[in-house]
Amino acid sequence: MSLYGMMRTSVSGMNAQAERLSTVADNIANASTTGYKKSTIEFNTHVLQSNSGMYNSGSVNTTTRTFVSEQGPLRGTTSNTDLAIDGDGFFIVQNGADDFFLTRAGAFIIDSTGDLVNSAGNGLMGYDLNTTGGAPVANGFGGLSRINVGGQELSAVPTTQAQLIPNLPSSVDVIAAGSLPSDNVANSDYHGKTSLLMYDSLGNEKLVDVYFAKTADDTWEAAVYDNDDATNAGFPYSSAALATQTLNFDPTTGFIAGGVDPVVTFTLPNGSSVDLELGGISQLSTNYTVVDANSNGSSPASIERVEIGDNGIVSGVFENGYTRPLFQLALADVPSTDNLRPEPGNNYSVTIESGDVLVGLPQGDSFGQIISGALEESNVDMASELTIMIESQRSYTANSKVFQTGSDLMDVLINLRR
Repeated sequence: MSLYGMMRTSVSGMNAQAERLSTVADNIANASTTGYKKSTIEFNTHVLQSNSGMYNSGSVNTTTRTFVSEQGPLRGTTSNTDLAIDGDGFFIVQNGADDFFLTRAGAFIIDSTGDLVNSAGNGLMGYDLNTTGGAPVANGFGGLSRINVGGQELSAVPTTQAQLIPNLPSSVDVIAAGSLPSDNVANSDYHGKTSLLMYDSLGNEKLVDVYFAKTADDTWEAAVYDNDDATNAGFPYSSAALATQTLNFDPTTGFIAGGVDPVVTFTLPNGSSVDLELGGISQLSTNYTVVDANSNGSSPASIERVEIGDNGIVSGVFENGYTRPLFQLALADVPSTDNLRPEPGNNYSVTIESGDVLVGLPQGDSFGQIISGALEESNVDMASELTIMIESQRSYTANSKVFQTGSDLMDVLINLRR
């Protein structure tokens, strides 16, 4: 056995334990870092060739392992742009140099330009639903763009469809011709009236009055008027009805005869053609009652807040309550996540050892779901780290004693000449 060899072996042991303590220091320092993945040192022996008459001490080598595949606990927050992944996958982010990285740290905020960025200033990536439709490019980052919610102004959307489902009272008296809503005279009578809110092409609110009047047994008239043309008493309107339609009911069922849902089509002033669907309208022995009423379209508005669903759809909620999907958040994964290379800012880059990147959508076959209003904490176990620290300290001390013993023996050997 060589004394120099023994001393070199003990030095390699001290270096290995120092590296292990370095990972412990990193882990403890980042115990509260969002999305941080703990690292550890794996030891392996380096054996030198020996013979029966002499043993050559080798050394110890170290390999760093990062537990990227081990998910940390999720913690709820009060920000709906804080995101966590429950399951496999990584957020895709891009830095100022247009380099792509993967990360599990989902503490995103909206910066001054409207981009969703993390604490490192890297922008969250996804597919623009206005241009790509959200279909992923499976084997790369093509088609991705920064998720930007700034300047998202909602343009005026004219009403094109509306729905009204009333019940018409079957037992009321018939209204004679000349006094029907379609006659538009001062004494026009009716059995039911409902006003619907719609929008013209400029985003102006338009009220439309819909009248129902019984014209014969099992026969009704629907008449649609522009509320702006009404007098204080309603009739007469300054302009004719936008549309009228006859409704025939089956006397045995109380629903539209023939089973074909009626649609009243008309054109709003300064607007587009509107299809007012009356599917489900009934004639039953009860009061005039509206079961459902709705219409599409909206006025111009600015975005008020952002909502992100568990499927990764980033939607803008506008001041007028209208919600519009803007982006589809993308996730990425690799075959060997523990072989990703750690980068500053809780980011990871793809390596040859990790394998090629696979891009997909949340809740897909290989990806988890998005949890909005939550963050993934570090997977550091403080008790384990303190235990490892004590073990490494003792091992480092023991290796130093071996080195000191070798040094003392070298002194004895040198002093033999004296």
